[in-house]
Amino acid sequence: MPNTLKVAKDAIEQFQKVQKHMLIAKEENATKTYESLKDDYLSLKAMLNIAGVNLTDIDKIKE
Repeated sequence: MPNTLKVAKDAIEQFQKVQKHMLIAKEENATKTYESLKDDYLSLKAMLNIAGVNLTDIDKIKE
């Protein structure tokens, strides 16, 4: 797998992991945890957008 694909794969996996934890934090009403995770979510989302990854199907938070 070329290096760029590996980087994109890793970023997508991190994005999905952060989203999973955000959804759990929201369900538990853990607002501080949610906001902390949101910073990571937005950074990963920006990076994936720049890389040209279509987030339509994998973005469950949509913020």
